[in-house]
Amino acid sequence: MIKVKLVKSLNGRLKKHIATAHSLGLRKIGDTAEQQDNPQTQGKIKQIAYLLAVEK
Repeated sequence: MIKVKLVKSLNGRLKKHIATAHSLGLRKIGDTAEQQDNPQTQGKIKQIAYLLAVEK
C-alpha cells in the first residue's frame, strides 16, 4: 500500500490533474489516502507528483 497526501492546492491546475487527484481520493489540502501499489497508481502519482507527498 502507498500512502499519498495532497500538500498543494488544486486551484488553477489542469483539469486532468484535478481529475487524477480526485481519482486518488484527494480533494482538499491535507487529504490522505491509501492506494494499492500497482502500475496504474504509480502513473497517477507520477503525473501529479508536484502536488503530493508519498509514503510507502
